[in-house]
Amino acid sequence: MSTAIPTPLTTIRATARGYAPRVLQGRGWVLAALVMAPVGLSILIFTIGQLRGLDANPGEALRIFHEGLVKMMLPIMALVAAPAGIREDLEQRTLPLLLVRPAPAWALPLGKGLPWFAWGAAWLILGALGLQVVGGDPALLPGRILALVGAWWGELALMTLVGLLFKRGTLWGAVYFFLWEPLVRVFPPFLQRLTFTHHIESLAGSRAAEVRAHQLLAQEQVTTHPALALLALLAFGALCWALAGWKLHRTPVGLAGSEAEG
Repeated sequence: MSTAIPTPLTTIRATARGYAPRVLQGRGWVLAALVMAPVGLSILIFTIGQLRGLDANPGEALRIFHEGLVKMMLPIMALVAAPAGIREDLEQRTLPLLLVRPAPAWALPLGKGLPWFAWGAAWLILGALGLQVVGGDPALLPGRILALVGAWWGELALMTLVGLLFKRGTLWGAVYFFLWEPLVRVFPPFLQRLTFTHHIESLAGSRAAEVRAHQLLAQEQVTTHPALALLALLAFGALCWALAGWKLHRTPVGLAGSEAEG
């Protein structure tokens, strides 16, 4: 019998393959609903309006993309999906079962996160395509898809890392997404670039709203080149996955340990 330690790639691939069916359970369909609910409702309203002879609102797709998908649904998806990965195994005391076989422990967070990333990305792409029905600009579609998928990669990785760093990771993630992200829009350009919103808007080629000159602390909103914005999202996500693996590798894991208590 071979006792060779599996390579990181083998571990990631085997973990992802074994965990993939989990995304088809209840939590996975909640993720799908988070994307398709606002898009589907918009399509329904648009269809009813067309049947009644009403003119389409050209700003509807823009509003749903920024206010619905980017600001609300994407962060909630990360808050819902991330705890279903490696953090769930810590809390349920099942992680030691994964470590029975010799394998690089640091590869497990990414292996368990990839099915969630693929599942969420597929629905986000479908949602972006659905916005075209209600008047989305075809020229902005590629950027919107890249923005959603890139941000999903980064936000899911961030929440996985936060879940390993803090026992109340979901709370700290919510603080970041729903307090830091909207507030920093009126701060200097350097701080603006420390948000997902900035890079999403740079990739999508549009903004939900402009910061008004009369607003307190209002700063000019800046834009990053789309290629650099995408690179920043992908690199940040990769860094978070790597740090999550490092943190797991240094976390004492036991069937009755205190690492998952609280």
